[in-house]
Amino acid sequence: MATHTYTYKQFSCFNKTFTNTEPGPPSDVLHAFHSFSSAGATSMSADNLLGFLTDHQREPQCTSDDSLRIIQSLKGDHKTDDGLTLDDFFHFLLRDDLNAPIKSEVHHDMNAPLSHYFIFTGHNSYLIGNQLTSDCSDVPIIDALVRGVRVIELDLWPNSTKDDVEVFHGRCKLIPTSILTLTTPVSLRQCLWSIREHAFVTSKYPVIITFEDHLTPDLQAVVAEMVTEIFGELLYYPETDLLSEFPSPESLKGRILISTKPPIEYLDSKSCDEEDKKPKSTDKGSQSPDVTNKVETDDKDVEDLNESDEKSYKESAPKYKRLITIHAGKSKGDFQEDLKVAGKVKRLSLSESKLEKASESFAPDIVRFTQKNILRVYPKGTRITSSNYKPHIAWTHGAQMVAFNMQGHGKSLWFMQGMFKANGGCGYVKKPDFLVEKGPNNEVFDPKRTLPVNKTLKVKVYLGTGWSSDFSLTDFDSHSPPDFYVKIDIAGVPADRAKKKTKTIKNNWFPVWEEEFEFPLSVPDLALLRIQVKEENRTEKDDFAGQTCLPVTELKSGFRSVPLYDEKGEKYKSVKLLMRFQFK
Repeated sequence: MATHTYTYKQFSCFNKTFTNTEPGPPSDVLHAFHSFSSAGATSMSADNLLGFLTDHQREPQCTSDDSLRIIQSLKGDHKTDDGLTLDDFFHFLLRDDLNAPIKSEVHHDMNAPLSHYFIFTGHNSYLIGNQLTSDCSDVPIIDALVRGVRVIELDLWPNSTKDDVEVFHGRCKLIPTSILTLTTPVSLRQCLWSIREHAFVTSKYPVIITFEDHLTPDLQAVVAEMVTEIFGELLYYPETDLLSEFPSPESLKGRILISTKPPIEYLDSKSCDEEDKKPKSTDKGSQSPDVTNKVETDDKDVEDLNESDEKSYKESAPKYKRLITIHAGKSKGDFQEDLKVAGKVKRLSLSESKLEKASESFAPDIVRFTQKNILRVYPKGTRITSSNYKPHIAWTHGAQMVAFNMQGHGKSLWFMQGMFKANGGCGYVKKPDFLVEKGPNNEVFDPKRTLPVNKTLKVKVYLGTGWSSDFSLTDFDSHSPPDFYVKIDIAGVPADRAKKKTKTIKNNWFPVWEEEFEFPLSVPDLALLRIQVKEENRTEKDDFAGQTCLPVTELKSGFRSVPLYDEKGEKYKSVKLLMRFQFK
């Protein structure tokens, strides 16, 4: 166990030296090492290590090749016969590349319809900063795709000469609708090329582009040509006009989809009489495309079109509309009508505040809608600093696209990043069965109902390391080594939410806590374990020292190395915790 000395200046008058010793294996680790090693042996053989992996770590899929690979990683190719000493074994447990806390591969069933998945979704994906004055760029789009985001939102507007398309945030609800924001535009062509080049760097599963369309018919035709030209064979669109069921992520691997409102079809609407425009009571919820567009469109109404518009729509609508896989629209306030499950699937968008209001009266209806259709939830207009909302109310109601501002940071975004660490970080997380299946009497999951405890998660925090490597001597305290403590929270359904905290370890870069906590969980499938390390500060706000958020259902049992991340979600090079997870 290495010993380190640190010298700090006290009151600008004299120096004080602190001695910190790197911790050795905790007693639980010692016990496990001796329990799985051969009697009287001072090392753990490959067979012994395999027994530890399968029995203690609950990884029955491990083989002798896996245990040999671990020993080779720690000791080199030529020393595998020596096995692992206690120090080697402890070092192995601290290696998050060899002993990660969650599964790293895609392991969910990827053959269900898109509506059966939570999908990693961005909001105003082109903005670098706030919603009013920040620059627009393809850089945040690239960053989002590299992080695994699968839904990119682009706001489409005519350029100043009305002959091309730009991407920028056009209006803010805090100011009159006639006043535009001050965000600087980026060309749509540049955004599309960047999406093509980076779409599948992190995940091979489909990228969905949602267009907020503020274009004339002629420019919609320009977009159709641009999308087809740039994406080529990567672009997926269905053979039929409207789908009765969405395709699966597996079938769409390596493909790019478009989701937006379909263009107004003027001629169809003029040729239909008023009765034809209404839903047919005998037709299982289907309705005229013209009525759908009339309800969903934020632009001009059909009746407002002049003769030139009629011709433009007649020529451009088919080109644009055929590229749309996921037909979309916004709620107009009649939630019961919005949530009717028709024969054809669609996407509905609600602001976080509208969802919260709707969930008070229509929770089961929302869940039923999301079993076949897609619900997108987006931040309310007052979040001009690009802050985010709590995502769990949307997830518990089955919302697939919980759109977040990815350029910010904070607890809500940590939850989002934590959720999509699941399933190998591919950007698609299979929803729990209770959100996609109906009960024997056609009933659906009720998010308001309190359920009995399903399982209990036991979390033990042993120690932390790496801060002395990743931080400077005075990053936390200018007069002494840091005073670290750990906060452990459960985010999920209301009954499962809980907060715990360890004691504070004073003046030590290598804190040892050895504290255990229990979390009873009624809906573990929607629970996230948030871990945050802070440095106690008596005179000011406690300093941030690392965080991570992990989906409970993905946690691996046993001793685990838990790497920590900074406030923006970037992984620290060295900072990690040694923890143990158990379920009962």
